[in-house]
Amino acid sequence: MSTVYFGLFQITAQNFNGSIEFKYSTQKDTTTNIYLVKDKIIKLDQYGKKTNTIEGSFIFDLNTNTIKFVNPKRKVWGEHKSETPPIVKGVCSVTKGTNTKSIQGIKCIEYTVKNTEENTSITYWVGENKFSFFVPVIKLWNRKDKQSVYFNQIKGLPEGSMPFFSEEKQISDGKLITKLEVIKIEKKVPDDASLVIPPNFNKFDQ
Repeated sequence: MSTVYFGLFQITAQNFNGSIEFKYSTQKDTTTNIYLVKDKIIKLDQYGKKTNTIEGSFIFDLNTNTIKFVNPKRKVWGEHKSETPPIVKGVCSVTKGTNTKSIQGIKCIEYTVKNTEENTSITYWVGENKFSFFVPVIKLWNRKDKQSVYFNQIKGLPEGSMPFFSEEKQISDGKLITKLEVIKIEKKVPDDASLVIPPNFNKFDQ
């Protein structure tokens, strides 16, 4: 019994705290985003392409399963409601590949999710590691973009799995639609001030 408890403690103790910077590219634009992670509080900062300053943020509290949005330009914040679950047409088939590659020092395994009716194939390179915040955040946020929706179709992933590189393509012609790539990881724990709403910001009531 003590061995089991020790093992659970080890898993908990190794959960990632720090920052993860990634780029998200579409056919029209590329944006920089940074996750700040401290235990059950995760902040996602979204940077403007031209200004290179934070245009907006989301704060995810996995203790209470709540999301807040923050608009630094207008100095307002508010409660963000999860979107309704997206409807997937047809059937998504998931294939786990045999290829692996190292991304930012993390060993990643290839997964491909295909849906012929939606003419979409997304290849994910998934780090099966200690990023236990990611799946709960994605499920809480409930975004409708295919990158998020298709990732949720991969069942049975080990605890702490997170994609470090992914490409969405059209099956018919192989055209690249979106790409996500982790470009920097830092294990420095964020300070509390960077994870909360500034006191001079006003609540925005919709």
